[in-house]
Amino acid sequence: MITMPEKGRDWSEVRAEMIQRGGGDAQWRDGKTAVYVFNAGPDISAVQHEAYGLYMAENGLGPLAFPSLAQMEKEVIGMGLSLLHGPEGATGAMTSGGTDSITMAMKTARDYARAQGKPREGQNVVLAQSAHLAFDKAAHLMDIEIRRVPLKTDGSYKADPAAMGDAVDEATLMMVGSAPNFPHGIIDPIAELGEVAAKKGVWLHVDACVGGYFAPFARMNGVPVPAFDFEVPAVHSMSADLHKYGYCAKGASTVLFRSEELYSHMPFDMAGWSGAPMKTPTLAGTRPGGAISAAWGVMNTLGVEGYKRLQGQVCATRERMEEGVKRLGFEIVGNPMLGLMAFSHPDAHAFAVYGEIYRRGWFTSVTKEPPSLHLMLSPKHADVVDAYLSDLEASLKAVMGGTSGPGVEARYS
Repeated sequence: MITMPEKGRDWSEVRAEMIQRGGGDAQWRDGKTAVYVFNAGPDISAVQHEAYGLYMAENGLGPLAFPSLAQMEKEVIGMGLSLLHGPEGATGAMTSGGTDSITMAMKTARDYARAQGKPREGQNVVLAQSAHLAFDKAAHLMDIEIRRVPLKTDGSYKADPAAMGDAVDEATLMMVGSAPNFPHGIIDPIAELGEVAAKKGVWLHVDACVGGYFAPFARMNGVPVPAFDFEVPAVHSMSADLHKYGYCAKGASTVLFRSEELYSHMPFDMAGWSGAPMKTPTLAGTRPGGAISAAWGVMNTLGVEGYKRLQGQVCATRERMEEGVKRLGFEIVGNPMLGLMAFSHPDAHAFAVYGEIYRRGWFTSVTKEPPSLHLMLSPKHADVVDAYLSDLEASLKAVMGGTSGPGVEARYS
């Protein structure tokens, strides 16, 4: 059993041990990791650290005590809505991450459905097979059925609006589209999903946890990103992570709503206990002030021009990766437009190749359907494309030649 030491140690000694313990972790600072960390370089990392530290002790739970944090959160939400075509009256809140944002969107849709007199029995959410598992997690918490619908059969790896519409019934709380989905990096046909949702009278949520702070700038750079946000009239809510391609400190995400009336079903408000009345907008009580201040700091430091530069760099890196893996005989899954990509080889199982690339020091990921290698690229990866492709080629040769090592478990966890 681990026990607390009777006497504390000097901080320099403790700090040295912490650094030593991290020596075996994934080497994300060197660009060797293509999941979990979004590396925009040391300058932005310094902004994250300092901006977080300035409000590290403050608590977003208390807007009256810390109006500075409340104003920064309001401005972060405003910046997000301005990028995502939020109409007049749109609003939202910051959360701790994508799972938190998705959970709160589902809770809000559930309570809105109750207010509209929808049945409480058989409540369900309809989404594509590729939608993030955070919806299942939220559904488990709220005892809501998840109806996963197969993707289109045309090789696009997009959601199938017609099939999703067929899965909707009178107790459906929400339909979900992804922009992009995590497994393949593909943007679902949100406008078509919007037409189905409007016809069925169902709440449409867009999970833009990955793309919310990427796709607008990619579009500014000339990437033909289709309509995916509040530009589509049927979109009721969105989830968009700041600590992914917003390059903000963890954990910071946004959950956004088309109107105050929709948003009003999210907060928890209670006075019937022995303490003071309390109202919280999201699942959390205490809300780390540093996550709010760091987001505000990074967004204001980068500005539109900074984000355009970084996202343009990521798109260019993805294109270089696509060209490189194709030269090795891999096939790209679908048509990715942003920073995510998945690719498979017709003659080598992706999971075996993953084991070999992992042994060469790369911590990336895999996709199960279809079995593919998976990359979530950051600006730092522009420096390591050639090194990755060289190790990928060696890994492929080892698998094809029957000289690969023992298997390595690949998990998104």
